[in-house]
Amino acid sequence: MTVEARTEPAASDGTGPRARTVLVLLALFIVINAADKAVLGLTAGPIKDDLGLTATEFGTIASSFYLLFSLSAVSVGFLGDRIHPRPLLAVLALVWAAAQLPILLPAAGFGALVATRVVLGAGEGPGYPLANYTAFTWFPEKRRALPSAVVVAGGAGGTVLAAPLVILVSDTLGWRAVFGLLGAVGVVWTVAWLRLGGGGPYTARLGPAATDDDPPEAPRVPFWRIVTTGTWLGATLSTFAVMWTLALGFAWLPLYLEEQVGFSDAEVGAIVGLPALSMAVLVLTAGAVAHRLLRRGVTARVAQGLLGALLPLLAGLCLLLATRAGPAALLLPLLVLAFSAGNGQTPLTNAAIADICPPARRSAALGLSYALAALSSLLAPYVTGRIIDAAPNETVGYGRAFDLAACLLIGGALLAALLIRPDRDARTLRPALTRTSPEE
Repeated sequence: MTVEARTEPAASDGTGPRARTVLVLLALFIVINAADKAVLGLTAGPIKDDLGLTATEFGTIASSFYLLFSLSAVSVGFLGDRIHPRPLLAVLALVWAAAQLPILLPAAGFGALVATRVVLGAGEGPGYPLANYTAFTWFPEKRRALPSAVVVAGGAGGTVLAAPLVILVSDTLGWRAVFGLLGAVGVVWTVAWLRLGGGGPYTARLGPAATDDDPPEAPRVPFWRIVTTGTWLGATLSTFAVMWTLALGFAWLPLYLEEQVGFSDAEVGAIVGLPALSMAVLVLTAGAVAHRLLRRGVTARVAQGLLGALLPLLAGLCLLLATRAGPAALLLPLLVLAFSAGNGQTPLTNAAIADICPPARRSAALGLSYALAALSSLLAPYVTGRIIDAAPNETVGYGRAFDLAACLLIGGALLAALLIRPDRDARTLRPALTRTSPEE
């Protein structure tokens, strides 16, 4: 466990200026994280043309990003319970920056793209769960859905900001210059984080400095008990489906809009930002609604489990309808919801996992859940490429790939509704730390 000084004793509930500054920096951290993911899809056309890639080869590049993603997320997730978040997050951001620079070389081709995406994925794998964990160190239990929503919304912001900028830089300076620009942005964020960032008062600690959130006498819960709860399993399985769809969107949605629907590069840049804007609205709205429900005494099963499950269910139904829609006026709203609504569940499932875990197990539990869910991101781009290449034509291939993602979303939503019960699981895991709460 980590021993940290109470950095903001006067406002340990997350309302102080230091907590807000850290939350903004963490949201910007995820902005860069999302932009790094989105850049490959946004420059897919020029990359495929310049390097002469097939759909399967491009899918291989996109999937390589996730080769070490899960392993890294698990490893750093366990380190997060023992090492301060300030150096951990700084190292991750520097890895992101360093991984982008080799693409500036004119000789960098298919092999270099695969290698650098592997390194980038290894650095980005722990980023999201560690950012959430760090945000949670500034907020007490039952007040974490909203800050998690702010962090998750950073992912939407990254796509919104990246889309027009990437296309502008790519059209002006070439697609390779975009990767170098993102590397420079990562260095700037690292400097700001080392100066202003850090962990908060709700971090696991030892001795008399402990807070009510982690009393010294609290028994150490076996990790296997956490990862076998319905809440952890339901959150992980549902997130698996959501991340499959997100990876599909990052890698293939820009190409689909250009090659199948017929939009220009400039139009694609604008349209790709729409799901991200929708995601930001849904994420923040879901977090705020869950926060309000919990403060009014509604059970966490309803506020985090059932409310959250409605969002991937909506996404799955829209994705099923999208490839069957006729005019673009109907297709675009369906695609926007299909590639945004599922992620609105994410802050609720993150908060649910955090609320059932003792602080000393929180980073590892979040990291392992995210790592297993992210395996879908490794599979989705490659499987989609294979489906498209194997289909009689690309239109049929995209339809089959979207239907597969839709079925995963609907299945994940049903599992989340059945399994996520944070109040019950918190009482089981932490009987000494939980107050009596309404029966579910």
